[in-house]
Amino acid sequence: MDSDVLIVGAGPTGLTLAIDLGKRGIRCTLVEQKEQPAFLPKMERVNARSMEIYRRMGLAERIRAAGLRADCPMDVYIVLSLTEPPLLHLPYPSVEEARAQTRSSNDGTMPLEPYQLISQYTLEPLLESVAEGIASLRVRFGWEFVALRQDRDGVSARLRSTKGEVEEIRAAYLVGCDGGASAVRNELYIGLSGEGNLLELRQALFRCDELFDRLPIGDGAGRGRHYHVADDKATFLIMQDSTRHWTLHAVLDSDEAMKTAFERTVGIPVKYEMLSCAPWRQNLLLADRYGKDRVFLAGDAVHLVIPTGGLGMNSGVGDAVDLSWKLAATLAGWGGPNLLKSYEVERRQIGERNVGASRYATIGRRKWRAMWRPDIGEDSAVGAETRNKLSAVADIEQRKSNEMIGAELGYRYVDSPIICNVPGGPEHLFREYQPTTWPGARLPHVWLADGTPMQDRIPDGYTILRLGGAKADAHGLQSALRDRGAPVTVIEAGDPRVREIYERDLVLLRPDLHVVWRGNAAPEDPARIAAVATGH
Repeated sequence: MDSDVLIVGAGPTGLTLAIDLGKRGIRCTLVEQKEQPAFLPKMERVNARSMEIYRRMGLAERIRAAGLRADCPMDVYIVLSLTEPPLLHLPYPSVEEARAQTRSSNDGTMPLEPYQLISQYTLEPLLESVAEGIASLRVRFGWEFVALRQDRDGVSARLRSTKGEVEEIRAAYLVGCDGGASAVRNELYIGLSGEGNLLELRQALFRCDELFDRLPIGDGAGRGRHYHVADDKATFLIMQDSTRHWTLHAVLDSDEAMKTAFERTVGIPVKYEMLSCAPWRQNLLLADRYGKDRVFLAGDAVHLVIPTGGLGMNSGVGDAVDLSWKLAATLAGWGGPNLLKSYEVERRQIGERNVGASRYATIGRRKWRAMWRPDIGEDSAVGAETRNKLSAVADIEQRKSNEMIGAELGYRYVDSPIICNVPGGPEHLFREYQPTTWPGARLPHVWLADGTPMQDRIPDGYTILRLGGAKADAHGLQSALRDRGAPVTVIEAGDPRVREIYERDLVLLRPDLHVVWRGNAAPEDPARIAAVATGH
């Protein structure tokens, strides 16, 4: 084999997967058809769950250092222009403020890490530099995936360089992280289902060094993240991580029209440069399968969502860390056949849920935009009535796009073959998070008595938590996992507050901090639980 895992596509999903596998000592080759990361706007927000994941990978502080500074608020405004009083102002905390909220709370409802605003054109080079520093990982830009064939022992992929060279790589597994038009997915004849081409907009990237520092302009909106323009063109302006770059989206048909829209939105003369402009389409699509045999798909290759709610790239990060430890365990020999089978079972349900969350948020935005009337800017009673009606609806509906903590933290894997499933469980909510250790759920963040977070105490591998001074014996379960060859650690946490939040005396976690099993006494058949957990 030339490589244990071949990854096609060096966007955030592919790079995250490659780094996590590389840190586990897995030999990976990462190929990308572009010769270098592109300076193009795509995602701009790493959500709380993804930042928890990057913290475990040792990358959270590097990402924060490269992203938007911590004192900038994430406020959302609905405006006619930046020089006029906003129709609606929705305040959201800066990273500093969010961290203070986390430090002052210990009820399990807060994430360990808050979000981080960082543009994709900043994040990708950072992750690439990390990947290139891992000895077991080879990164190859300028190589395009062409075709594959697979057999019971591995996958052979044909690649073509930008210079026309053709090469074949043999790997035990292949993962397509190559975006919405995935060539790997097409090679597997896997389709997408859902709603496509719902709306076509143009997206322009502007550099304007002075705009952020000049806010607020008169009685206009203050500093924030999103400025939605109440018009009939679905116009919205987004601040990027440098505070000097801005993206504008609108239903317009030319680059010149986008420049005019930027000037109209800003409302005062400023020096600016349009760096790029291109059309994009809104889609709500989910792949029918997440792979076939030794080939897997992740990220935009399997789910395409509208950016409302910020679930696109972040869903891909979740895909990457779910698949990574399962591939590593299988290659190490202790992972059973159900481990890799569980990838599609677990992540496709989350993809479907996040498509639904994006639809929910998008419908909300459409509702308030439908209140627009041509008289909205008039200095008249009729104009005031239009503005008041639109802002009243937006005060309810726009929040659906910006308050997705339930979708971020509250997802859990239902009916997974590697979870000791229990029927029922907390309701799946998009906007509310209920901390729980119900099997399949993410372990809630709690502070220990010494001020350290539980998540930081948990090593790689499986972990058995003995909580609240419990007398329940964990040795049988620990031995059963070791008999399977799986790494396992027992952690004692006597703090009664931790026991209260985690709900049981014993909690078994897998490497990605999702709960496999829980109980108040030693399991009657620890061998069965170990078999389920390791995919046998």
